[in-house]
Amino acid sequence: MLKLSINAELLSNEVIERAKKLNTTLLSDALGCTGSMDYEVKPVATGMKVVGTALTVDLRAGDNLFLHQGIYCGGKGYVLVADGKGHKENAYLGELMAAAAKANGLDGIIVDGFVRDKEMLGEIGLPIFAKGFIPNGPFKDGPGAINIPISCAGVAVHPGDLIVGDEDGVTVVPKDKIEEVLEKAEEKLIYEEKRLQTITSFIESSKQGNLDIQSIAPSWLEEKMKHFGY
Repeated sequence: MLKLSINAELLSNEVIERAKKLNTTLLSDALGCTGSMDYEVKPVATGMKVVGTALTVDLRAGDNLFLHQGIYCGGKGYVLVADGKGHKENAYLGELMAAAAKANGLDGIIVDGFVRDKEMLGEIGLPIFAKGFIPNGPFKDGPGAINIPISCAGVAVHPGDLIVGDEDGVTVVPKDKIEEVLEKAEEKLIYEEKRLQTITSFIESSKQGNLDIQSIAPSWLEEKMKHFGY
């Protein structure tokens, strides 16, 4: 029988549901325009989104032994986050591993590296984020580690962090900042919704001859531009 690691406690349903109403850009803004993985880390198929609790895996470049183990350490609510060292000569996972991860209930997988079986990954539907695709398979020799602090695609990830992935990429919210960041992101969402309403109203009124474009400028713009003589 496989020896499984002790995972970080799952984030509360309240936290997960609040995060699902947001997106990676709002959360990154709330983190001071930080927290996002390298731009190459994207969903392997259009429409994939993931929100969950980080289960971290450290890998030797080109070797997926501990990624296999990580799949069986996880379960519902966890997102497997693997530091593949940005390796692009071998795929860390494909159809079989994705199917096993979905069967075990994992909410998603993030890999700093390449994967394969693109068409089948899309059909399986498990949210997987990676830097690209290559047919070459991986080695299975180790070493590696599970549930330790890692760096994945330029961002520090600890077990238990909040992971959010969508079409723009992946944002990591440290577990000790989750409440603060969610509150800021929710405020930003309200602000953006009001701005969009203002812009929509302007478009409608402009059809009747109202061309005061300044009326849709953000409130902070004028003050900031004064420093540049505008």
